[in-house]
Amino acid sequence: MSKAPSQLGVKFAETFRTDPDGWRLKVGEDSHGQHKWVYLSTAAQREAWPQQPVDKYSMGLPTGLPRQPEAKTPMDAARNGLRFYRELQSEDGHWATEYGGPLFLTPGLIIALEAVGYKLQEEKKAELKRYLFNKLRPEMGWGLHTAAPPTVFGTVMNYVMLRLLGVGPEDGPMPAIRAKIHAMGGALGIPTWGKVWLSILGAYDWAGVNPTPPELWLLPDWVPFAPWRWWIHVRLVFTPMAYLWGIRYTMPITDLTRQLRQEIYTQPYESIHWPPQKDNINPADLYSPHHPVFDALNLILGVYEKMPRLPCLPNMRKAGLKAAYRQIVYEDENTGYQTVGPVSKAFNMLARFAAEGDGEALKLHLAKIDDFLWMSKDGLFMTGTNGCQLWDISFLAQAEVETGLAEEGENRKSALAMLDWLDKCQIRNNPKWYKKAYRHASKGAWPFSTPEQSYTVSDCTAEGMKGVMALQSLDFIPNPPPVSIERLRDAVDVLLSMQNPSGGFASYELMRGSSRMEWLNAAEVFGNIMVDYMYPECSTSALSALKYFSKIDPTYRRTEVECCIDGAITWIHSVQRPDGSWYGSWGVCFTYATMFALESLGIAGESCANSDRVRRACDFLLSKQMADGGWGETYMSCVTMEYQQHDESQVVMTAWALLALIYGKSPATDAIKRGMELIMSRQQSDGSWLQEDTEGIFNKNCAIDYPAFKFIFCIWALGRGSKYLAAATS
Repeated sequence: MSKAPSQLGVKFAETFRTDPDGWRLKVGEDSHGQHKWVYLSTAAQREAWPQQPVDKYSMGLPTGLPRQPEAKTPMDAARNGLRFYRELQSEDGHWATEYGGPLFLTPGLIIALEAVGYKLQEEKKAELKRYLFNKLRPEMGWGLHTAAPPTVFGTVMNYVMLRLLGVGPEDGPMPAIRAKIHAMGGALGIPTWGKVWLSILGAYDWAGVNPTPPELWLLPDWVPFAPWRWWIHVRLVFTPMAYLWGIRYTMPITDLTRQLRQEIYTQPYESIHWPPQKDNINPADLYSPHHPVFDALNLILGVYEKMPRLPCLPNMRKAGLKAAYRQIVYEDENTGYQTVGPVSKAFNMLARFAAEGDGEALKLHLAKIDDFLWMSKDGLFMTGTNGCQLWDISFLAQAEVETGLAEEGENRKSALAMLDWLDKCQIRNNPKWYKKAYRHASKGAWPFSTPEQSYTVSDCTAEGMKGVMALQSLDFIPNPPPVSIERLRDAVDVLLSMQNPSGGFASYELMRGSSRMEWLNAAEVFGNIMVDYMYPECSTSALSALKYFSKIDPTYRRTEVECCIDGAITWIHSVQRPDGSWYGSWGVCFTYATMFALESLGIAGESCANSDRVRRACDFLLSKQMADGGWGETYMSCVTMEYQQHDESQVVMTAWALLALIYGKSPATDAIKRGMELIMSRQQSDGSWLQEDTEGIFNKNCAIDYPAFKFIFCIWALGRGSKYLAAATS
């Protein structure tokens, strides 16, 4: 899908550009792996704190890094790529990078900050505006994410955000954006999350929002649809949303609110009949329509809301609010006020303010706002979490070791720094309220981003563990190594506790409920969100980590480890599609998941020589190779669940396909060679690769970018491919 922006938007965006020489990325100031962008106003400040290559690279500025020698072999190209990327390594050992794409995150934060009365630095406000105008589509709107066509959710929320940041209704493209909103029928058709945010702002009425009762937290744990069974992101967005809905929180009405009421609707605000708008969702936004069971429950809850005279009901609401608020506090204190993600971050902050005012909780929340703001070449935006620090470094560690690059003298200091960062990133204890907050145990786990955020993720624990084991296998690592065998055993304990009875692994927790809970999906714009489903990606990461650990410590829980690996392989077999592929839920899409699955089958001893499953998977990938030798798939594969060929090959997907073919021991060496040549042809003279289309996905319908992948997987594929071809010809 095209990401081409509106030229009118790009031109207007330039009016908000701040001096790029003033921006610096501060890493690890308050916690391990933390990112915080700072703007320095004076020449003296800038001279005392010079810009680093990572600052310049992140903002799309010339880095000043040298040209690399011409690559004559794939291994030369891998080496050049690492030489460039090594210069972007932060002083604490990890690689800081943007994690963007979704366009519904920052508006919620800005509404919450407006409600609590927090004033952003003017330079940050300017860059937030610049980013949005740079991402404006030619149709004069925004979608759910940067690669998607305009929707009511994306366009209304970002229009409102710009108005809150001080952009006038007649400035630049604003009249055209407003016309697009009107052409889509106005804000009445915004999905539920948008209805909630606009109600908080006072630009929509709570009477037009479906019931979100906090009383659900009063349900006994044995109830099949109790909130603790929901996927973690859903329950941790629902909980503060339910609290705010339960008290019908609306910030004070201002002149700007009154103006917005007139700007985003196609009829006078006072004439709107709100109750019928609860289920009014514009078709452009609708991915998961409401299930009849959900509609029936809403009718019942609507009756419940109209029965205030029953003596028990006010007490039930009060008890429900208390129970929900208790969960909000647990989440804040468990995560250092990060919360699990950016949506819950903004909602939790607002709920704490609504309950406690300008108190300590608000101050602690505000102190972590900058952890989510990233300065890019297009401007400032809110990231998908507080980063993807662990995820990126874990893969790079394995890539460097498997290609042999980590052992080269010029890379040893960098490798030691990586291991030190991974050592400090392991979560050493369970959070304070993990049982009361229904959290999975996290002692021994690795997170997706930082240890302060503290969430156990199955594949992050596994890949973090694999990165550590790979680095600690190197001859120059101190003995005893930083991460002891006892700590690796802690990680094994976590992984073994996360396998579902069917053999597969979900993401944050066990699959706690039935897939029929999708009948209660109220989000409209996402699919498969109500429970934590099992994934071939997570299952492969877990079983491979356990397999590699068993070679280091073959006696620890030996029988359980072997049974776990066998069960995971069986489950991965069971979800292979008839065409030989696997569906990917965290990357785009069939290429990504098939790479993971073939790693699993390779561990099980399956290859093209002895396995029909592997042959069918490799044949599937080979059938998608493009004329230039590369592979390219769009995020629409995830949306439609059918392979969608990209107009152009992509270096990241090409690297995934190559690794998959190598894992499967494919005899198609010519195809592998052509893919490597494609990656080499796209490499720049300084060793870098340019950012191409989006690589990631979540909840079937929202794309998200992983800019580090073009370095990690290209280096990995070139190095592994070089060895594979050499072995094939020897």
